[in-house]
Amino acid sequence: MRVRSFNASAVACACTLALASIGLAEPVAAQEPGRPARSAQPRFRSNAPVTLNFVNADIEAVSRAMAAMIDQPILVDPRVKGTITVYSEQPIPVRDAWLNYLASLRGLGFALVDSNGLLKVVPEAEAKLQTGTVIVGAAEQRGDQVLTQVFRLNHENPNNLVAVLRPLISPNNTINANPGTSSLVITDYADNLARLGRIIAALDQPAATEVDVIPLQHAVAADIAVLVQKLGEGSATAAPGVPGATQATSIVADPRSNALIVRAANPARLASIRALVARLDRPGSDGPAGGLYVVHLKNADATRLAAVLRAAFGGGGGSGGTSGGSSLSSTSATPPSMTPQATANAAAQSAAATAPVASAGQPSTGGFIQADPASNSLIITAAEPLYRQMRSLIDQLDSRRAQVYIESMIVEVSGGDAADFGFQWLGILGSDGNRSIQAVQNLPTGSTPGIVGINTGLVQGSLNLGDGLNVGLVRTINGVNSLAAILRLLQSQSATNVVSTPNLITLDNEEAKIVVGENVPFITGQFTNTGTATTNPFQTIERKDVGITLRIKPQIGEGGAIRMQLYQEQSSVKTDTAAGTSNAGPSTTKRSIEGTVTVDDGQILVLGGLIEDNYTTTKSKVPLLGDLPLLGPLFRSESRTRKRTNLMVFLRPVVMRDADAASRFSLDRYDQIRARQVNSQPTPSIVLPVPRSPVLPQDARTPLTVAPLDAPMPAPAASEPAPPKAP
Repeated sequence: MRVRSFNASAVACACTLALASIGLAEPVAAQEPGRPARSAQPRFRSNAPVTLNFVNADIEAVSRAMAAMIDQPILVDPRVKGTITVYSEQPIPVRDAWLNYLASLRGLGFALVDSNGLLKVVPEAEAKLQTGTVIVGAAEQRGDQVLTQVFRLNHENPNNLVAVLRPLISPNNTINANPGTSSLVITDYADNLARLGRIIAALDQPAATEVDVIPLQHAVAADIAVLVQKLGEGSATAAPGVPGATQATSIVADPRSNALIVRAANPARLASIRALVARLDRPGSDGPAGGLYVVHLKNADATRLAAVLRAAFGGGGGSGGTSGGSSLSSTSATPPSMTPQATANAAAQSAAATAPVASAGQPSTGGFIQADPASNSLIITAAEPLYRQMRSLIDQLDSRRAQVYIESMIVEVSGGDAADFGFQWLGILGSDGNRSIQAVQNLPTGSTPGIVGINTGLVQGSLNLGDGLNVGLVRTINGVNSLAAILRLLQSQSATNVVSTPNLITLDNEEAKIVVGENVPFITGQFTNTGTATTNPFQTIERKDVGITLRIKPQIGEGGAIRMQLYQEQSSVKTDTAAGTSNAGPSTTKRSIEGTVTVDDGQILVLGGLIEDNYTTTKSKVPLLGDLPLLGPLFRSESRTRKRTNLMVFLRPVVMRDADAASRFSLDRYDQIRARQVNSQPTPSIVLPVPRSPVLPQDARTPLTVAPLDAPMPAPAASEPAPPKAP
């Protein structure tokens, strides 16, 4: 039957009649309880051919006709508007008619999705969000219906396939990679998903060759690996821009078994590498005395490693030359456990400031292993079997050592309260003829003078009153002004908050030291001319470091625990001197901590501290009179002082195992100090010709040069505060 109509309702009615005539328009059976939901692929009730002739018909009307054909409802989204053309010149199966309908929808920018058994016609851009069909593994659906399929990979990295498959997917649909489960999630039309499945199956293949181990009989694996790698196709490094992609050939040396681990792109390449290794693995032409080998070290110190190898292989004897290294010079803050050797004299201590960091070492001699500190190399004279054993040990010891960033925080919070009350007077109590009785109550406290001292200074023209409130009575006797009585009231408070953070970085198991302070001279002896003979008077002094000193030697243990031998000292010069030592030089205070601790990586540990609360009361009074209930304060002077000190020392070590970790710490401190420089710029002024202070370049890789004073101010980074502006 051929039905031709241009009205939507007529088309639906005619199609229903046509389908009924061939036995397709049967009532739709209700879904029974517990019956599984319909699959994405519709179930056709008959295979009888049909002839379609919908030309410029309404989409909703044609969709109702197709719903009757497949015995499943089709919901048309309100945003789907327009006409559709679906026709066939000859009778075709119902399945083909259904596929023609889906293809026509796709041509108009619409798609059909299955949401829990309900078929919906929606715009193509919304299909990926409304489809409810998810397929894992092989799919049987065909046509232009939007589905979501999960492809599980066995060999290839899913991130690598995203770049390959993305251009093959329609712009409105999606592809996502999940590296955790090695799978791809793709939402697209069923026909395109079938094509992508074949492409993924072709690309998801194992490597061309498995890992092969080539044992060596005569040559050293570390030497052969470098040579073969240069002749090969390159090292196994990640290809730029493609995560997980590697180059074709990779060669790794195994010092323990003296073998090469090779992975090639194809069997032919692997065979050529095996042939090359076989030609290089030949016995040497050394005589009975052995050959002469030079080993360039990458990280270890040649002098120290030479001594270790001589002891390990029974070379015997110590080195006859210098060690090539230098230990840290001792200072006044040298703990016995850190440096047991005593210093020669004080001059050697102060010379550390001008001495070079490390003197040029001389080649160590003795035995069959010699060290060349200039090139950091080992010169080995041994037979080939012994050399291979030594080379295996050298490769294990010549590894990059981790570094430890140590942050020491010294926090001191102190405060004090003081109160002073006193009453002093002088006068004539009575007279008898030419005789008079005078009384003086002179009660000085500390550095505060008494009334006698005040009047003495007043006569000499200098009035020296104590701090605080002074209330006095002045009398004029024989034209001279003098104090007859004085009342003093004083209360003072002080507070100090000091935080010091000496930081340093050192290698694992290497001692480091930082000193921040002053170098103060102390008199140790003197001679003066006491006779008539001509002599040369002189003084001898010793300079010592006064300030903050931190000496530490870390050792990284298992699991990130750090064992540290440390010595921390905080010293300062006192403003006052002890009694009777005014000519002996300054006095110093000292607080030090010495010990061995274990701290986890990145954790804070309190090393020690001081909590002190000192209370002092000073009272001066006239006997009996100073104890009277009401008049007693007039005959006494009293002062009270309280001082509180809280001092704590904290330590925080951080292990830096590679260059990236060290770079992150350095850049963080670099940005921090640059932000402080930008924030402390002087305020621009017309009368002052200096417009700015030096600022580090914004990029830490820029050479550290100071810009001229007349150069414009650099723009601050996004995280930095803006420089001050002119008023």
